[in-house]
Amino acid sequence: MENSHKVRLSDIADRLNVSTVTVSKAMADKEGVSDELREKIKRTAREMGYRQKNLKQQSFRQENSTGNIGIVIPSRFFERTSSFYWNMYNALARELQNNGYYAILEQLDAQSEFDLTIPGVIRDSKVDGVIVMGQVSIDYAHYFTRNYPNFFFLDFYINDENTDSVTTDNFYSEYMMTEYLISQGHKDIRYVGNFKSTSSITDRYMGFLKAMLENGLKTELTDIIDDRDKDGIACPIILPEKMPTAFVCNCDQTAIKLIELLNGKGYRVPEDISVVGFDNYVAEGSTVPALTTVGVDQVATARTVVDLLLKKVNGQPYTKGHTVIGGKLIIRNSVQKIQQITVQ
Repeated sequence: MENSHKVRLSDIADRLNVSTVTVSKAMADKEGVSDELREKIKRTAREMGYRQKNLKQQSFRQENSTGNIGIVIPSRFFERTSSFYWNMYNALARELQNNGYYAILEQLDAQSEFDLTIPGVIRDSKVDGVIVMGQVSIDYAHYFTRNYPNFFFLDFYINDENTDSVTTDNFYSEYMMTEYLISQGHKDIRYVGNFKSTSSITDRYMGFLKAMLENGLKTELTDIIDDRDKDGIACPIILPEKMPTAFVCNCDQTAIKLIELLNGKGYRVPEDISVVGFDNYVAEGSTVPALTTVGVDQVATARTVVDLLLKKVNGQPYTKGHTVIGGKLIIRNSVQKIQQITVQ
């Protein structure tokens, strides 16, 4: 690795054959640089050993600052080496480093959550603040809120106007996804996911329900197909006796499991049945067919929650309450358009 004190923006520009102005804009997350080029510039800067310091944030640090932010996640969401939350953690760690902080990861096991135990990074005064990523129990969330002020919940929220959180716009994104399926001729659509499990799945189901009701399409609570129990523990997906033309899955992981199950039963996706997911954490080309889903902007999400939390812990004005980041429909090949038959 090159000496960080000698690596300049112009060195990075020369390496990539771009202008120093372009590198400066990319490193400062300013407009005028594509997301792909921005990520390439930042990756090259890291590889060359360039250390970007956020002087604005550092100037607001308290004298006793640790320079660390804790990222706490329930173990049940972090059991896989590749997952939505693993990708989200990496985005958070990069954004914190861009702001002169380091991320300390701590997994919250089921017993500690049940016993209402505050994370060790807080007890040991290792961090200035904490991002709690992934739904914890309501009891734990309220207990945590009462006993520690410098935090943001990420990807879930609770019924407390004084609690700070950042989520994707789950409701509207799933509403638009369901509207897309309906526009492709689908009327018999089933939802896959336990809406009692997390606030995100609840909001996604409500978006699905709104689209169905607005289009006069029948759906009942008993039509929901569970992929997990109320505590978020995965359970087998049981296919209905009467198959729909499309399934709306609460996440990509569930969509992949469902496609594998359908293939095993002799159904073709999308020729026989269409399937859509949510999160876009599965790399394009890794599933057959390529999955239609909702893209969650993890970079924008990480940037938002880090900016808000650092302002909070450093005593600066910040947007309190629940902050929502928009999602984006990503149309691929897992949806088949149904040709309407006209009776003459």
